[in-house]
Amino acid sequence: MEQTNTTVVTLDTPIKRGDTQIASVTVRKPLGGALRGASTRRLLDMETDDLVTVLPRITDPVLTAADIHQMDGADLLQLGGAVAGFLLPKAVLQQAAEQTAQDSPTT
Repeated sequence: MEQTNTTVVTLDTPIKRGDTQIASVTVRKPLGGALRGASTRRLLDMETDDLVTVLPRITDPVLTAADIHQMDGADLLQLGGAVAGFLLPKAVLQQAAEQTAQDSPTT
């Protein structure tokens, strides 16, 4: 299973910033420096405070803390899931993919 370094999240509720609307956000895989000041455990738990710390460093367009605090909960969950997915080792992702394939009914 190949892991990419970016993922695009389409927002359920676009973010309004002045006259601009942000409908999708590209999240890139965080490197060590982007994780400073955040707990990887809390990021895996998708804790809002840690996401507010890390997301502005790894999103395009750059999301501000204010953007994140005013974001629809479903969108924050999607972004948090993207971050958490990047933090999982490839072996864990491979196991999950294999388990999903076994659990899927064949047609």
